[in-house]
Amino acid sequence: MSDLAVRVENISKIYRLGLAESKSDTAILGLARLAAAPVRNVMRLWKLSHFDKSHYEEDTIWALRDVSFEVFSGEVIGIIGPNGAGKSTLLKILSRITEPTAGRIDLYGRVSSLLEVGTGFHPELTGRENTYLNGTILGMRKREIDARFDEIVDFSGIEKFLDTPVKRYSSGMRVRLAFAVAAHLEPEILIIDEVLAVGDWSFQRKCLGKMSEVAKGGRTVIFVSHQLGLVRSLCRRCLLFLDGMKTLDGEVSAVIDAYREMVAGEEASESTEFRVETPMRFPLEVRSGRLMGEDSRKKAIFDVFEDILIELDYEVAERVDGAMVEFDVVSRGNTLLLSYDTDESPERMGAREPGCYKARIKLPSGLLKPGRYSISVGTGQLKRRQYQVVENALNFEVEVRTRPPAFLSFHKKRRGLLAMPLQWDTESAEDGALRADAFPATDAGE
Repeated sequence: MSDLAVRVENISKIYRLGLAESKSDTAILGLARLAAAPVRNVMRLWKLSHFDKSHYEEDTIWALRDVSFEVFSGEVIGIIGPNGAGKSTLLKILSRITEPTAGRIDLYGRVSSLLEVGTGFHPELTGRENTYLNGTILGMRKREIDARFDEIVDFSGIEKFLDTPVKRYSSGMRVRLAFAVAAHLEPEILIIDEVLAVGDWSFQRKCLGKMSEVAKGGRTVIFVSHQLGLVRSLCRRCLLFLDGMKTLDGEVSAVIDAYREMVAGEEASESTEFRVETPMRFPLEVRSGRLMGEDSRKKAIFDVFEDILIELDYEVAERVDGAMVEFDVVSRGNTLLLSYDTDESPERMGAREPGCYKARIKLPSGLLKPGRYSISVGTGQLKRRQYQVVENALNFEVEVRTRPPAFLSFHKKRRGLLAMPLQWDTESAEDGALRADAFPATDAGE
């Protein structure tokens, strides 16, 4: 019991929606509605605190429904899910901003929450005054805040603007100060919503380091974010919420992978395969294609240390000299990264007789940095003409899932669009010998 930080038991939260008033067609109906208005208003007031959980009503929506879980001291737990899944509602209940319709929550320790940019700040007060105000709300004495004040200011990086009213801060400045206050005033439980997305990358890294430090000190962090990479790097355990219900609770990589497959299932299916349904207009056309993993199964999300297979089916309607099927890999910013065709040298270019053909291309592991990419395909004749072009035929993402420690640091910090590891040969100044200084192997098992 002493290690328990948060216990959530069968929490439900229901909201009543506003409905448009129906208008009366006649004066008699209008008078009747007016006479019944007091009774109708009393019934609505009664219904605000009496919900029937057995069914949905026209004017209600369940933000949370029978959610239960436990969080232990020192855990950093991530909560993910699509918009409207109930994540922020849960955090508001944990922060005691709103009460649940049903269920119970036990919190064992002081709670500090950062749910929106500048949460708890008074816009007319300065950054200095808001720091003391927030500390007082958390139950800290002035001398305790004094002891932490310089550390808070240094972490936030807004010392120059400390005595400026918060209403004049940018959103980034507000979130810097808000996080610094929330993390440094020694809460036993730190609750953070999506606000870190407002900060720049360098500040996000500082926040991640601070949250890890908080957790190592035996305190608890509950972190909600749509940035799955941040959740994966920070948390070991993750909860998945869908439609107000806790769907999965487990190891972070397994839950994130399941979420991607569940929520983006149809989108991934469309992205991993395409088919040209129109009749052939050219002598040579790509008719279908697909993305596959190393096990030859279709997929749209790849690990950075995994080979990506592209398979294209093309058809030749009549003999074509110098037949060429090509593909381009384009980054999310519409930058061309790679461009290849089915035959890499003029000597291998030849005639294609009528028939159906298959081309398979492998993008080697470690080539692409984490991000989103698309593939366009086309056909033509070498040095003569372009036939077909299919823009954004296939779409996929590259993520860091496995973590070889030595190579990962190189891969994440490397500048540029591609990140293929290269081998360097170094010549010794003493004996003239060459020594191969290769980057660490990219094998995910190492």
